[in-house]
Amino acid sequence: MSFKYAIIVAALCFSLPAFAEPLSPDSIVALSSMGLGDEAIIAKIKSSESKFDLTTDQMIYLKKKGVTGPVIAAMLNGGGMSTQSTMSVDSPDPMVPHPSGVYLLDYSGQEQKMIKIDATVTNQAKTGGIFGYALTGGLASMSVKAAIQNETARVRAKGQPFFYFFFDESNATNGQSNGAWLAGTAATVSSPGEFTLIKLNKKDGRREARVGSVNIAGAKTGVMDKDRIQFDYKMVRPGVYKAKMTTPLESGEYGFIYAIAGSGSGGALTARIFDFSVE
Repeated sequence: MSFKYAIIVAALCFSLPAFAEPLSPDSIVALSSMGLGDEAIIAKIKSSESKFDLTTDQMIYLKKKGVTGPVIAAMLNGGGMSTQSTMSVDSPDPMVPHPSGVYLLDYSGQEQKMIKIDATVTNQAKTGGIFGYALTGGLASMSVKAAIQNETARVRAKGQPFFYFFFDESNATNGQSNGAWLAGTAATVSSPGEFTLIKLNKKDGRREARVGSVNIAGAKTGVMDKDRIQFDYKMVRPGVYKAKMTTPLESGEYGFIYAIAGSGSGGALTARIFDFSVE
């Protein structure tokens, strides 16, 4: 073959239209194992026409093989989709993108909807049991309480509540950064397991939660075990979890605490509480 003829053949080959390579879960695993990075793999998924109808078992398989949550989310969204999906703050469908945060599923009306629970931040700490602490020379514990304004929460649940937690991972393909977590100390929060559910006590225009104790043996910071309320949760899709109570909640004031910082002589106590009422 002459050099001139080879040049012509090469030109023809490069002028042929390129067909999009179909992707499969195994090919995604292969790309991930090569260490290409999420951005490159997600870009490949978006540029393809591949559609992934992933089952729960397939998602677990992908995660075990080292595929990250943002890549799995991109697979669920499908190829050829816009990087900006419509966000909603009240859609009851957890498959619809929501801004990061904690949501109450309200089913009291004719139509279900989600209500976003904004975090209430307190830097005020109160003490209780000081007399007993002093009288016993520190043998009796003195409690440390975080106080938040108002006797009732803005968000109210009628009946037994269900909650959805939307973390940053759920919006990885939308270019959304966290808005609910950055102000707290746990900026990388990614699971409901990092939250503690407690009951809040009404006290003269405020609500209080015990978040520490002090006695002669030392000081403890955090919610005491006996004050914790158990709840269960399961993943709906990467970055989205549904949570429900393991036992029915009585009427009253409650809150999910996920960040407690400072206390005692080290500085003001700061707690972030996603508070709600049960009617």
